[in-house]
Order: sequence, then C-alpha cells, then structure tokens
Amino acid sequence: MSFGFLGIQFGFALQNANVSRIFETLGGTEIALYWLAAPVTGLLVQPVIGYLSDRTWSPVFGRRKPFFMIGALLASLSLLIMPNASVLWMAVGMLWILDSSINISMEPFRALVGDLLPSDQRTAGFAAQTFFIGVGAVVASLLPWIFNNWVGISNTAPAGEIPPSVKWAFYCGGVVFFLAVLWTVVKTKEYPPENMEEFEREKREMTFGQGFKETFLGIFKMPKTMSQLALVQFFTWFGLFAMWIFTTPAVTRHIYGATDATSKLYNEGADWVGLCFGIYNGVSAVFALLLPVLAKRTNRRVTHLICLCLGGLGLISIYFIKDPNFLALSMVGVGIAWASILSMPYSILAGSLPANRMGYYMGVFNFFIVIPQIVAGTMLDFINKNIFHGESIYVLVVGGCSMILAGFLTLLVRDVDDEKVA
Repeated sequence: MSFGFLGIQFGFALQNANVSRIFETLGGTEIALYWLAAPVTGLLVQPVIGYLSDRTWSPVFGRRKPFFMIGALLASLSLLIMPNASVLWMAVGMLWILDSSINISMEPFRALVGDLLPSDQRTAGFAAQTFFIGVGAVVASLLPWIFNNWVGISNTAPAGEIPPSVKWAFYCGGVVFFLAVLWTVVKTKEYPPENMEEFEREKREMTFGQGFKETFLGIFKMPKTMSQLALVQFFTWFGLFAMWIFTTPAVTRHIYGATDATSKLYNEGADWVGLCFGIYNGVSAVFALLLPVLAKRTNRRVTHLICLCLGGLGLISIYFIKDPNFLALSMVGVGIAWASILSMPYSILAGSLPANRMGYYMGVFNFFIVIPQIVAGTMLDFINKNIFHGESIYVLVVGGCSMILAGFLTLLVRDVDDEKVA
C-alpha cells in the first residue's frame, strides 16, 4: 500500500531540488513568491480530495485508488512538460499543476494507512511510507548529477534554457511516478465502509452546498489533538520551506562563491545541492525503520522532539561549513527530522480521527503544512533582501531555529493512542 509513495516522492523531490534552479535559469528573482503556487494548490485541493475520497466507494475501483491514478497521470504529464518551459510564467504555471496533481495522489495515501491498519500498526505503516519516500527521493534528487557525471549529459545550457541533465531527470521522474502508483493500485485491496447503509444515506442527503460548507468550515470542528499538532506543523514546515527555497542560493553563494546562475560554478553547486537532498532522503529512508523502535522505547512525542532538534541543528550547521563535502553531515540531521516529519504527526493524528472522516481530516491537516509555506513565501524574500542583504545562508539558520521550536511544542500535544494503552 505504500509503494506508490516512491513514485510520488520522485515528483516531489525533483520539484524541491530543481524548481528554484529552473526559476533562476529563466531569470526569476522573487523565488519565494513564485513558490507560493505549490502551497496554495495544496490548501485548496487536499481537503476537497479527502472529502470526496471519504464519500467514494466502488467494488471495482475502491475508495482511494481512483484519486491515486488521476493524480499520477496528471503529475507524470506535468513532469514531462515542466523542464521544457521557455519562459518564467510557464514554469510557475507548471509548478501549480504539478503540485496540484501530487496533492491529489498524496493525501489519499495517508488516509489509506488509517483505513487499513489498526492503531498499534500505524506507526509502522507510516514509517513504511517514509521508507519508500526516502528511497524515491534519493534517486530523484541525484538524477541530474547522475545524468551529468555517469551518462555524460551536460548540466549547463545557454542563458534562459534548462540544462539537459535536468530535463532528463524530469522525464525519468514522470515515468516512475506513474508506474509506482499503478503498482499500489493493482496490488492493494480496499474494503467497503463498515456500515454501507449509513454511508449511502449520507451520500444521498449531502447536497453540493452542504459538502462545500463542511469541506472548508470543518477546520473549526477539528479534534483537539489536531489543533495542537497545527502549531508543531506550522514551525516545522516554515523551516522546511526555507530550506527548499534557499538551499541552492545559500550553498552556491556562501560555499561556492557563485553569483551568476548561468556559470559553471553555480551549476556545480546546484548539482551538489541535489546530491545533498539525496543524502538527507537516504538517511530518512534508513532511519524510518528505526522510528517504531524509538517510539516504543520513549513515545511518539519525544521521538518527534529529538528528530526535529537534530534537523534544526543540521540546518544551522550549514552556516559554519566552507567545504561542500561536510554538507553531508548537516544532511544527516535533516534526514532524521524528515523521517519523523513524514510519519509521527500522522501516526499521532490518525488515532484521534473518526474512521468515516479519515480522508477529509488528513486533507484539512494539510492546511497546517501549506499555511506556513504561504507565510514563508510572502516573508522570506523580503527578509532575505532587506535584512540579510541577499545572504541566503541566514534564512537557513532561521529555518533551523523554527524546526527546533516545533520540536519542543510537540510535548504539548495529546496522543490519544498513548492514553488508550495506559
């Protein structure tokens, strides 16, 4: 049930590691502002998809699987088109479509674990997702570097053109995305709602207006655990968004000393950032296997605290690095945090959700991922230019501090499953 996440993460990792590079290549300067396309689509799409998937059932296609396939098809096409963008507005538009498509596939995958696994297996279930996310992200993040260094495809291009190595990475990602999701669709069996009569009655009685109201106003009726996790998610994803947007400009300028986005030195630094992203995702894939053990020896909240603090320290440490090889050490901390971010909050949340609203609330939970990204997108460019004077490395330090704060806020979260065990 989790294998499809390998493909989803191919798309997500290619986006995270290369979109800032594409924007700068096409002459973009307001990078964080352009990135707003991604969280805004998630804010709109995921609650709707979660709500619809809760109310979908077919003996042939199941509940979540139709959304897997629709999202996979659209995302794969977007990955094939995006690296051929010739102007900036086209690249921003394709980011919008790509992120929408990824969101259509992604949240039903979260809900699927809640649907099919009992509470005592959910930590392992979400950890399995994190493992496949890590594996997919490692390969996807390394693809431009692999195509350049192993295949001999150039990583540079004339001004205003995307390097061929990046194009081929996106083409490969489009194929893998679709095939991995197709594997989960074919191999996973879903089960009908426990009370089919009640399920059908709700579908008949729910009008379009009521559905729209419930989708966007249900946030005010969310479980207490979810509202507590919201604050943790805000500071976590603020830090992550700072990392995804500004690692390329920070590393290429602070460590490589490159300021021209068309120079060979800049592209070497940008390739190395992709390699570093591959490292943290690789660490995440391995560490995900240890999360259930660590959570059992402590609890899920303490586990998340430890992991987020290590991730924050990893980001902050980049400021002190002059040799790019040492970035691998920073990425170890980030990878440990990423493993926990992709599993612990969802594992804690699932125990507090009603079974017939699992997809919807998983979608609403995405609000607390995209809202901090929107805040970051509107603030960080201004801060970087007017306070840090273009020294993007300081944005990474702010992101690291935000992640550490999120770790300590985790201790305030109520874990319903822990109370059931007690």
